[in-house]
Amino acid sequence: MYRLAVATSAETFERMQGPLAARDIEVGHVKTAERTLALDESPFDEYDVGFVYPSRIMEGAVADAMLDVPWVNDREAILRSRNKADVLARLGRADVPETVVVSNPASEAELTAAFERFDPPVVVKPNSTTRGVGVAKAHDLDSFLGIVDYLDLVHDYRAVGDQSFLVQEYVADAADYRVMVVDGEYVGAVERRLPDASRAQGRWKHNVHRGAEAEGQELPAALRELAEDAADELEIPYLGVDLLVTEDRAVVNETNARPTIDSATKYEDGFWDDLAALIRQTAEQ
Repeated sequence: MYRLAVATSAETFERMQGPLAARDIEVGHVKTAERTLALDESPFDEYDVGFVYPSRIMEGAVADAMLDVPWVNDREAILRSRNKADVLARLGRADVPETVVVSNPASEAELTAAFERFDPPVVVKPNSTTRGVGVAKAHDLDSFLGIVDYLDLVHDYRAVGDQSFLVQEYVADAADYRVMVVDGEYVGAVERRLPDASRAQGRWKHNVHRGAEAEGQELPAALRELAEDAADELEIPYLGVDLLVTEDRAVVNETNARPTIDSATKYEDGFWDDLAALIRQTAEQ
């Protein structure tokens, strides 16, 4: 039996325990953040493999050194997926929304030129945000420059490492899918939808953590291949790929190398077998 160190909690950890135990993988939670750690002795049990490198890279490095295990999605995979501009540049403009990356501070002339590349509204998002945090929509130039003013205040703090953000086309009337890919193969997808009441209030972000509902969907082959190609290009074995799909196009909007596992009914038959196989493969590297 393999012992799996899971550096996440809540839904994913709870949902993994039973199905993986049935496949001879014992799941344990390792708390790597919001705690104290004496560096002369590891507080962690012995494990064979880890499941997704910790989200806090600095504290995660300490836990990584103490655990000394290979990871399903290692540090490089987490950093690559978190860097939205890197992901979009690697995937190529044909399969992603039109995007400009801004290394802040930039001159007002450059910012104006970036805004004018698009038909408003535009989406402004921090380059490494998650769960839709800090993402805004600007309908005119003054609103856009006002959002950038707030980003200037944040980026003026010297300890902020990432001083970049994205200006991106707003893909209107798009269905929003989170597609799961395990070891290069499509294993299921959900469509994320806002309740009608939220849409009536002008809400537009489809993040589940912001009130959207996720419903399992069968995707056509073309969309499955788009997600698989993204995972292959990024070389990330366990990946959530966010697709925006309209009547005439489909684009990769973002990726997530630490995606939450949803209920098994929303995935293909064999999902847990595929995930267990990836964990064993990683442990034997």
